Amino acid sequence: MDGSSIMEFKRLLSNLMRARFPFLYITTWEETRAISVISDTANDEELIKTVRKVFTWSVTRGLEENGRIISEDSNEALKCLEFIESYEEPAVFILKDFHVFFGSDSRHEDYQVIRKIRDMLPALKQSVNPKNVIFVSPTFILPNDLQKDVTIVDFDLPSFAEIKGMLKEMIEANRVNGRIVMDLTPDDEERLAKAALGLTLCEAENAFARAMVVDGRLDIKDVDVILEEKRQTIKKSEILEFIKTDIKIEDVGGLENLKRWLHKRNKSWMDSAAQYGLPAPKGILITGVPGCGKSLVAKAISAMWQLPLLRLDIGKIFGMYVGTSEENMRKAIQTVEAISPSILWIDEIEKGFSGIADGGDNGTSSRIFGTFLTWMQEKTKPVFVIATANNIHALPAEMMRKGRFDEIFFVDLPTKKERKEIFNLHIRKRLKEPKVIGDFQLTEEILHLLADRTEGYVGAEVEQIVIAALFEAFSEDRSIQLNDFHKAIRNTVPLSITQAEQIQRIREWANVRAVAATPKEDRMEYIQESVAPEPPNPGDSEIGSSRGGRSVDF
Repeated sequence: MDGSSIMEFKRLLSNLMRARFPFLYITTWEETRAISVISDTANDEELIKTVRKVFTWSVTRGLEENGRIISEDSNEALKCLEFIESYEEPAVFILKDFHVFFGSDSRHEDYQVIRKIRDMLPALKQSVNPKNVIFVSPTFILPNDLQKDVTIVDFDLPSFAEIKGMLKEMIEANRVNGRIVMDLTPDDEERLAKAALGLTLCEAENAFARAMVVDGRLDIKDVDVILEEKRQTIKKSEILEFIKTDIKIEDVGGLENLKRWLHKRNKSWMDSAAQYGLPAPKGILITGVPGCGKSLVAKAISAMWQLPLLRLDIGKIFGMYVGTSEENMRKAIQTVEAISPSILWIDEIEKGFSGIADGGDNGTSSRIFGTFLTWMQEKTKPVFVIATANNIHALPAEMMRKGRFDEIFFVDLPTKKERKEIFNLHIRKRLKEPKVIGDFQLTEEILHLLADRTEGYVGAEVEQIVIAALFEAFSEDRSIQLNDFHKAIRNTVPLSITQAEQIQRIREWANVRAVAATPKEDRMEYIQESVAPEPPNPGDSEIGSSRGGRSVDF
């Protein structure tokens, strides 16, 4: 949170306290930071009107006020609740890790504790002096019995200003003792702080400390150390995955229409775009034939825009306890926004949100889907969403509504020009050793021939043809030959044959609802090209001659 975000949280918290919301639930790993903000709010007469004492409770220390233990047996949950119920002065009670009484993997719900919480509701709401109970826990667990009685309050991760302030304190502390060499300009400090966005203050401090002890200095090169720490943190969440990629947009063959669209929006989240009155782009949905490079594009965008790429696994959102799934979605959104500008990638999104209409999970899927759609529509942070889908018909209609995505792109079977590019990329990437190259020369004529003989093949199949040809040469310990490619082509049955009906259905849908990722001029070339007579090609069928996607060029 920056200064304005902290004030916004304090205003929300103070309003809930003044309205006598009896039970609040804050899920955060930053217990100390959360307690500090709660205490500041409870003592801010301007915000809270009635200043309140702040008590904290843990199962190890019991009830405390300013570090002083209130009673010896208050570490028992029921005794603690009895004290709260009978306490008569204005107060806020912060209960740490109380989720263990609500049920978890290792223990069942403590019904006596849950019943006592429900019994306390009238006393808290009708007490002469205001009292609020706040559960602070790193884990969100809420039993069915308390769903209507507990209010969830989001607590954001540290802002850039908070992390930069902590970094400055560390720099000053280590500059005084002279043990660490500080080689940072103000711009370098800003980049290091931005690299740590999405971490808790404790994690950011650990990352900066690790960077200092690696070589006894702190400089701009330590951005990689900070990002590695962030990858570890995001990996532990098990919901988001930090994707490290070195794939360049040049490594994607064809799709020039899509590439032009992306190039025009590069750096559009920066201040220079604001001068033109431009908003940050929301995202794109890429659909089309399986194996045509949709996932490859997602990785290439991250490298081209130099933004962190986070993959969201929708399946990991769903938890076994009431409210856990919704909390997981909130945490994922919170993390992605905290490290913005960033890219959120959802691969095969139709599988993640399948079965929403049947309501077989008491509406959990619908609520998560609704939360995600609302966030996509209303998000203000520069988070670019890339969703890929093979079976576009499985997606709910709400997903395609204007305002969710900036554009829907259709990736069809590669044209001849695109197949030449793909062959060129994969052959040159792998043919580096003179022993393997031998007398083979990759000429324009060879690329033309290979592209002719692979009409109807997707990009992934072209790549496998190159790999299969190299295996032929490897198995005989010789250099590569043109015939190896021909043999690999003859032994490959393309998707355009095995899934011809499915591809045709996708094309019919895309003709009126999506923009073709391939420019019009390249698609016209595809229709006009003659098909080589050998081997048999799917290009002779309707699949090879009917291209999908609206003809809009960027």
